[in-house]
Amino acid sequence: MNLLILGLMAWIVAHLFKRAAPNARARMGNKARGPIALIILISILLMVLGYRRAEFLPIYTPLPGMGHLNNLLMLLALFSFGIGSAKGVLDDKIRHPMLMGVVIFAIAHLLVNGDLASLVLFGGLGLWAIIEMRLINLGDGTWERPAPGTLKGDIKNLVITLVLFAIITGIHIWLGHNPFLGTYG
Repeated sequence: MNLLILGLMAWIVAHLFKRAAPNARARMGNKARGPIALIILISILLMVLGYRRAEFLPIYTPLPGMGHLNNLLMLLALFSFGIGSAKGVLDDKIRHPMLMGVVIFAIAHLLVNGDLASLVLFGGLGLWAIIEMRLINLGDGTWERPAPGTLKGDIKNLVITLVLFAIITGIHIWLGHNPFLGTYG
């Protein structure tokens, strides 16, 4: 569990550094990008290793069939991650699509995982995303809406979403967690 917590804390610190210490971040300029990216990669590795090694300590029992809702929410989360890059119709309507995707991802996983490690990992990531959105909104005051996108961008995002969903579900099945069973155990 220590690796998981260390990875989560590294993720949060690396992502909040710009908001928590804007002057220090500004002084570092572009030289900060490499070290911050490295910290983020290490944090992901620590979270994955920590989560896989964590003892299973049940906190609550997920409701039967929640796997199906998880799958639907994961499709929405993946689509949300791509909204800003796709330049689709939704691009100018959602201010923080990637962070909203993290919140949806976290909720989806908390619906099907009731153990302590899942609460720490997915709850922590969801809470971080909410705090990050709030800090961004407080920090810059205004949002310059991007130009409206096209339906073509959303269709491209949907195709990429479906391909990523297939890859992610394939990895979950390979790891022994079939997301199509409806109930996990």
